[in-house]
Amino acid sequence: MFTHVMIGSNDLERAQRFYDATFGALGGAPGKVDATGRLIYSHEGSRLMITTPIDGRPATAANGGTIGIVAASRQHVLAWHEAGTVNGGAAVESPPAERPNGSFVAYLRDPDGNKLTARTQPAK
Repeated sequence: MFTHVMIGSNDLERAQRFYDATFGALGGAPGKVDATGRLIYSHEGSRLMITTPIDGRPATAANGGTIGIVAASRQHVLAWHEAGTVNGGAAVESPPAERPNGSFVAYLRDPDGNKLTARTQPAK
């Protein structure tokens, strides 16, 4: 359904440190900067793109928005959460935990305040 998610950042170098670390914890590749200066992470046809706002105003986080990232295992979720908190992110909501549907979930805010979750697929 989605081709990409685009979020804003006020410091792309800081954002790249955070996302390289968190996606690396999930087995992903480091981001690449395109010709227009956007930071791009690609995986299995999906992309997360990070940019400074084109209108020149400061980037702000969406109130009520969350970006969900699939993780292969509970260990990946925990590694993602740790990598995020060590690289400028903040733990939010509850500690990493199993949900009633069997998925294991953790939440972070990136250095710009964007809310993220990494989670395993629900139990079948």
